[in-house]
Amino acid sequence: MSQIRPNTAVSAEPTGDPTLVALTVEEAARRLGIGRTTMYALIASGDIPSVTIGRLRRVPAEALGAYVADLLVADLPLAA
Repeated sequence: MSQIRPNTAVSAEPTGDPTLVALTVEEAARRLGIGRTTMYALIASGDIPSVTIGRLRRVPAEALGAYVADLLVADLPLAA
């Protein structure tokens, strides 16, 4: 008779290293819960800043929080 094992599935979504200062475009997109193409569009439009390190494109981790904060401010109703 087979033995039943407890569910030991590992999450398919890695949590990433919270100490990273600069993220790949894919990591940044994952943190915001958006697609890679959308993240590249936000970078191209200048909504989210990025830097080039050698041949690599990186997004400063603090830029994500600033972007979300800007969205929150934009959604606030204007005081009359």
